[in-house]
Amino acid sequence: MPCTIDVVIPVLNRYDLTERCLSLLSEQTVAHRVIVVDDGSTDGTLERLREDWPGVSVVSLGANHGFPRACNRGVGEGEGEIVVLLNNDVECPPDFLDRLTSPLRDQAVGSVAALLLQPGGERIDGVGLSADVTLAGFPRLRGKPRTAAEEAYPVLTGPAGAAGAYRRTAWEEVGGLDEAIFAYMEDLDLALRLRIAGWRSVAAPAAAGVHLGSATYGHRSAGQRRHGGFARGYLLRRYGLLRGRYAPRVLCTEAIVVLGDLTISHDLAALRGRVAGWRAARAQPRLPRPPAKAIEAGIGLRESLTLRREVYARATR
Repeated sequence: MPCTIDVVIPVLNRYDLTERCLSLLSEQTVAHRVIVVDDGSTDGTLERLREDWPGVSVVSLGANHGFPRACNRGVGEGEGEIVVLLNNDVECPPDFLDRLTSPLRDQAVGSVAALLLQPGGERIDGVGLSADVTLAGFPRLRGKPRTAAEEAYPVLTGPAGAAGAYRRTAWEEVGGLDEAIFAYMEDLDLALRLRIAGWRSVAAPAAAGVHLGSATYGHRSAGQRRHGGFARGYLLRRYGLLRGRYAPRVLCTEAIVVLGDLTISHDLAALRGRVAGWRAARAQPRLPRPPAKAIEAGIGLRESLTLRREVYARATR
């Protein structure tokens, strides 16, 4: 019997993107249920969804509670054996869901990463996420030609939240996305926890979608950098990254990133976010270090800083 599939799409305004996404999903070759979670849109998205898409399950949160809570609420509304998280700014060909979910026939696989392409379809936006030894995460293979999508380096840690499939039992075992994080790195954290729990993650380069990109928080806005800093500070404490053999590199990297952000932006949003995230993690249990096979040890300090700079330069949601 084929697995049942729930596609969860968190949205905040930009009905034009959501309409296009839903139109493409209606052409998929496998049966699925679509659950759209409106995270406090103010542009009429909620009303238009209910009017134009009667076959879509629509959940309203009433206000912007952040990406993790929206996704968790959407997943909780469904019962499918497979959960697909999809941003509304991803354009999917008709065979996308079929190709993305097929690897989950292997019962050891807990998550699958899609191939996301930059507009134009020639360059890779990401094939899931990779993490270095400091557990800083990066979109795998970003900027490389599409033909490089099957390269093994760097190691895949797990899917990106923009387009990834999860086995529901794996999702529920680790508790889904961490709602203490408002935005950014929540998909990396989920990927790490799934790997700690023993689930495999694989890439599905044949499941190729185009990631148009959006700008909910604005390009390098203070809010974006604060939320990113919060997530980083939170994960630093939860994973005990300021202890152990990699602590000096963690401190060096974070100092460089914060000072660089201060120099460019002339404010302390990144630092304040990290402090707030560190404090928020105080009451949370410490997580064990992920298995070595989930981490790309080959990413050195210089490459890590380069990758992180590219992430900050392109970060939008």
